[in-house]
Amino acid sequence: MIVDLHNHTALCNHAKGKNEEYVKKAIQNGTKYFGFSDHAPMDYDKEYRMSFEQMKSYEKNIKKLQEKYKDKITILMGYEVDFLDGYLDKRVLNAKVDYLIGSVHFLKEWGFDNPEFIGHYKSKDIDMIWQEYFEAIAQMAKSGHFDVVGHIDLIKVFNYLPKKEIKKIAHQAIKEIKKADLVVELNSAGLRKPCREIYPGPAIMELLSEYDIPITFSSDAHKPEDVGYAKDKLVSYAKSYGYSKCAYFIQKNRRMINF
Repeated sequence: MIVDLHNHTALCNHAKGKNEEYVKKAIQNGTKYFGFSDHAPMDYDKEYRMSFEQMKSYEKNIKKLQEKYKDKITILMGYEVDFLDGYLDKRVLNAKVDYLIGSVHFLKEWGFDNPEFIGHYKSKDIDMIWQEYFEAIAQMAKSGHFDVVGHIDLIKVFNYLPKKEIKKIAHQAIKEIKKADLVVELNSAGLRKPCREIYPGPAIMELLSEYDIPITFSSDAHKPEDVGYAKDKLVSYAKSYGYSKCAYFIQKNRRMINF
């Protein structure tokens, strides 16, 4: 795929490999715009993200790679930021990067996509969980802090699916994303998870297409061999819903490119 914006580094403590290995794999894949967007620091769930003190080294390393490989690939820099009330930090939100991906990994501080806490699903109403999740996505869109919505239906990760129609649950969030003029990523990590499905699934893809919401592509790589994972499938999937262009960002300015 020509654009791949959501990829991690070892600084998050649950990814492996050197940053340069990710870049080399992206070049091998024929990617033109490759983005690092590691988990931004925050004062919660600290073991799964870099510290605030590591932001400088993260950005410095990426800038070195940008210079080293400038004739082969355009390397972009961002952060994946957890949208969690009370934990957003201006040091991240005001960082001089190309883009910010907004993601929801927590519902009232429950890390619903963490296998350590999967048992919590058994005591909850699944429809209510999905409703709460997409309300958080809507609030994230309204916050005005982000450029890209990360794995928009991550709540499906363990295959706990609602009885209520997904399009009805997600509809308001999609309208808020449209109003905020955000980009939604097509993320292949879901194919590596128990749900075995691209984020987003067909129901939400129909809404994105209906509302003419721009897309981008992401491997969500946590190791070099994940870079470009299922890239042909992602591109075919996007085309099947009428898309022919995807987004990338340079210094917060969105640009579109044919794929």
